Amino acid sequence: MQFDLTDLRLFVATAEEGNMTRAAARQHLSLAAASARIKSLEAQSGLSLLYREARGVRLTPPGEAFLFHARGVLRQAEQLRTDLQEYGGGLRGHLRVFANTTAVTDFLPEILPGFLADNPKINIDLQEKPNPEIARGVLDGRADIGIVAGQVDTLGLQAIHFSTDRLVLATARNHRFARRKKIAFAETLDDDQVGMQSGSTLQTFLAQVVETLGKPLKLRIQLSSFDAMCRMIGAGVGVGIVPESAARRNQTAMGIALIELTDTWSVRERYILVRNRESLPRYAESLIETLCAHYRDGV
Repeated sequence: MQFDLTDLRLFVATAEEGNMTRAAARQHLSLAAASARIKSLEAQSGLSLLYREARGVRLTPPGEAFLFHARGVLRQAEQLRTDLQEYGGGLRGHLRVFANTTAVTDFLPEILPGFLADNPKINIDLQEKPNPEIARGVLDGRADIGIVAGQVDTLGLQAIHFSTDRLVLATARNHRFARRKKIAFAETLDDDQVGMQSGSTLQTFLAQVVETLGKPLKLRIQLSSFDAMCRMIGAGVGVGIVPESAARRNQTAMGIALIELTDTWSVRERYILVRNRESLPRYAESLIETLCAHYRDGV
C-alpha cells in the first residue's frame, strides 16, 4: 500500500471523531480531499475500512487493525523526529524503558544515576506499566527494554533473567503477626492493609490474588512508594505486602517487622525483555549489563 503520514493522521482522526467532516477539519483538509484519501486506502487494501452510516462512520474489523498499526507508525514517526532533534544537540542515544512498580520505585532509582553519569549523552524515558502492557510495549516497538517480574506472558520476546524479587508481609513491631516467621497471605485479610496506588503493578496483582481467595482487601490507605508504605505500616496504620529489598531498607528507621510469606507467588523472578538483543544499540546493551552486574555482584 502507498500512503503518507497525512493519510494515517486522517484515518486516526476519523476513527476518533466517528465523523469524516470533523476529521477533515482537524487535518485542515476539505471533505472531498479527505474522502478521496480514505477511499484510496480502501482501494489499495481491497477492503472496506469504514462503515458509512447516516450519523457518521465506524470502523470495520480491517479498519480496527489498520487503526492499531497507523497509531504505531505515527508514534514511531514522532519518536524519530524527537530523537533526531536530540541527536542534533549532541545526544548519542535515547532509551525507552517500560518497567513494573518495583523497578520504577525501588531499584532503578538506585541504579540509573550511576549509569547516566557514565553515559552523559544517553537519555532514558522510564515509564511505569503493568506487566502485560510492558511485554506488549516492547513487542510493538513503543519500548526498547521492558522489566517485569513473576509469571508474565513474554509474547515470544527474549527474556533475560537478572534477579529474584521476594515479597514479604511488613507489620508494626507490636503487631500480633510480628513474632511469626512465616504466614499465608490469606491470614492477613482481616487486617487493615496499606497498599500501593491503584493501577500499580503490585496492587493490580494483589487484587487478582484476593479475587481468587473470595475475600476483599481492606485497604486503609494507598500510597505512591514503598518507602511511604513502610512509614505508614511502622506507625500502625495497617499491614502491607512489600518487596523484601524495600522492607529491609526501611526496617530499622520505620520500626517494622518482616514476615516471610508461604504463598508460592511471593517469590518472583525478574526479567529484562527485548525484541532482539543482538540488534540493540551498544548503550541499550550497556544498561542490561549494568542491571545484571548490580545483582550478580551483590551490590
